[in-house]
Amino acid sequence: MGGVIQLMTAEVTGPPDGGATDDDLVSLATQGNRAAFEALLRRHYDLMHRVAWRMTGSQTDAQDICQDVCCALVERIASFRGEAKFTTWLVGIVRNACLDHHRRHSTLTRLKGHLAVLAGMAALPDGRDLFRRSWLTSELARLSPLLRETVVLVVGEGMTHAEAAAALGVSESTISGRMHEVRRQAGLAKDIGDEY
Repeated sequence: MGGVIQLMTAEVTGPPDGGATDDDLVSLATQGNRAAFEALLRRHYDLMHRVAWRMTGSQTDAQDICQDVCCALVERIASFRGEAKFTTWLVGIVRNACLDHHRRHSTLTRLKGHLAVLAGMAALPDGRDLFRRSWLTSELARLSPLLRETVVLVVGEGMTHAEAAAALGVSESTISGRMHEVRRQAGLAKDIGDEY
């Protein structure tokens, strides 16, 4: 891990690999050349970090986003077609990662706000309510990320199955199937209702 951190924070003053172009390095990286991939990351990490920092306004978030992008590039590098400059393509990936980060943060903030309002309006909980809330929280935590995100959108955000499907890029029947699986796995039918 220390090598990865050094790789991502290293400052490169000249072009790596003896002046190879980005297209040359991409071509080599898609063939599995690790040194070419590392050279691309070294060459463009500062650009990725700058864009992420400016879009999020947070150095910590920018570092997290850049690390996610670096990991994603391992698989996505092969999708670079050369229709635009590599940096243009890369900035698009960083931008999308920032937007995803913002959406996740906004959804969580909204959900916390809604829950805080509901908690303030509700009667003071007795022991059974505290137990039920604790149980529900632990059941949701045990769900897979795909099922959890589906529950957050359908139950927490009040989206229809069609809206959640569009947000997650899946079919409406996939959302219905996931909600059925949630009820089956966690025994939540009476807590989240059959209408979901």
